Amino acid sequence: MRKYDKLVRDKIPEIIRSGGEEYVVEFVSNQRKGELLEAKLQEEVGEFLEDKNLEELADIMEVIFGLAKHLGYSEEALMNKRNAKREERGGFDNGVVLKEVR
Repeated sequence: MRKYDKLVRDKIPEIIRSGGEEYVVEFVSNQRKGELLEAKLQEEVGEFLEDKNLEELADIMEVIFGLAKHLGYSEEALMNKRNAKREERGGFDNGVVLKEVR
């Protein structure tokens, strides 16, 4: 028996069952869900920092979309805000490092 106490993607129980295993899940309160999403973000960022691959970046995005939804924002609203900030302030494409302002 493997024990976990972490938020997983919605289809994970179905995937476990299709592999012939049984599972126990819990559906948490909205407040607890927010806490678990924040913990999941830290977990996924840690995994990305170790592996530095596209799959881990996609996992981070999925958690961020989950957090946005939890806070009452749609994916569209999040992307619109991202695009507006990018238009106003730019992205991180050029590697600009601010050293000082005089």
